[in-house]
Amino acid sequence: MSQPDKPSARPRLEVKVLDARLHDYMPNYATLGSAGMDLRALLEAPLTLEPGQCELIRTGLAIHIGDPGLAGLILPRSGLGHKHGIVLGNLVGLIDSDYQGELMISTWNRGNAPFVLEPFERLAQYVLVPVVQAELQIVDDFEASLRGAGGFGSSGRQ
Repeated sequence: MSQPDKPSARPRLEVKVLDARLHDYMPNYATLGSAGMDLRALLEAPLTLEPGQCELIRTGLAIHIGDPGLAGLILPRSGLGHKHGIVLGNLVGLIDSDYQGELMISTWNRGNAPFVLEPFERLAQYVLVPVVQAELQIVDDFEASLRGAGGFGSSGRQ
């Protein structure tokens, strides 16, 4: 597989650092192929999450996208989810282009054991995605599709 000659232009996002300690922990892409930037837990001390517990964790960052053709997603880190059961309480966080507040991470321990979250630990990923806004058109019926009259669950194992 060939590599592009030069990287594509990256959108610039405005970032407000709400806690000076974060200057040493700014989100970045680990590799040229990384889709997400790690977000870290802004904690004063370690936090123990008991099984089933959900807490809203500060990031100390406010990111303003500004472009209505883009949105941010906050996604769980796969290793924390698979190995420790640490996922997002809302499963995916959607950040609209006009949001300017602090990014918060709803953190849920769906595992069977307590988990200690350390200050500035990598907790989630921030991914920028394109957005297409649709217009709704009211119709009386739809044109037939390949699925036909099949409804929910009709295309796979039930």
